[in-house]
Amino acid sequence: MKKFINEPIHFVDEMIEGIIGAHPGKLGYAANDLRCIIKECNKIKGKVGIATGGGSGHLPLFLGYVGDGLLDGCAVGGVFQSPSAEQMLHVTKAIDSGAGVLYIYGNYGGDIMNFDMAAEMAEMENIKVEQVIAGEDVASAPKGEERKRRGVAGIFFIYKIAGAMANELATIDEVKRVAEKTCANVRTMGVALTPCIVPEAGRPSFILGENEMEIGMGIHGEPGIHRGPLKKADEIINEILPQILSDLPYKKGDEVSVLVNGLGATPKEELYILYRRVHHLLKQEDISVYKTYIGEFATSMEMAGASVSILKLDGELKRLLSKPASSPFFEQTQL
Repeated sequence: MKKFINEPIHFVDEMIEGIIGAHPGKLGYAANDLRCIIKECNKIKGKVGIATGGGSGHLPLFLGYVGDGLLDGCAVGGVFQSPSAEQMLHVTKAIDSGAGVLYIYGNYGGDIMNFDMAAEMAEMENIKVEQVIAGEDVASAPKGEERKRRGVAGIFFIYKIAGAMANELATIDEVKRVAEKTCANVRTMGVALTPCIVPEAGRPSFILGENEMEIGMGIHGEPGIHRGPLKKADEIINEILPQILSDLPYKKGDEVSVLVNGLGATPKEELYILYRRVHHLLKQEDISVYKTYIGEFATSMEMAGASVSILKLDGELKRLLSKPASSPFFEQTQL
């Protein structure tokens, strides 16, 4: 294991300390707990607070989207581990401005249990909480069983659109509605080329052969749907994109936003090669692209690999996606 770390047990807290030190005035923390990240600015009375949470090892997920027009807070767990209910409650109390707090998080058992507990504790303190669970990975469960699907890189779109709606001082019911609408219209599938190493484990979390790849592997190393010889970039997109498009389904005349996400060790050059083929296939299907995002949005430590997310747009989602947003890890001006 070759990593720029000190003691593995201090990996998460030293990482957070570095991020907060690098971005003064933008990020802070609540309850004297580094793992309770909040946006460091004056709260806007009547604005719905938006919170997320999840394991470390996925930067910029999850704390990287705490910022203007995005999230207001994030509870941070250990590497690939859920944060505690108490940490989520601390974040909730810190970001509530009287309009309630919306939780947006991925469909993982530990997160669901702890967010449910946090919501119950917040309600006891007269803070209204609503929840939206993201699960858009089409490889993790078949069509008809969408409730079993994992949340992966497509959760970025939910943060972006819900954050824009909350900035308009919409009610918590309206913010939840557009978040759920985004969930219903985004699909993702990925491919892994190499494993990753959790610092405290000190060894790869799974094994892939020198010339192997795995289609549909999860961001924690969960099994995919097919393992086989490494293919060329165009062949990979030819395999995964039709499965994404047929799932919603997306159809001729649709307008979409595309996210090509690197999993931690994939050069941007390769992500653009993947997008090249995505662009060609969408054009063949007469599906137009409004906005493209290419880079690292949800990683898995140093895993080599990538995922493709497609968000089907309508007038409302397009308007909210176009709004400006800013965090230490993401910047968008008005489109």
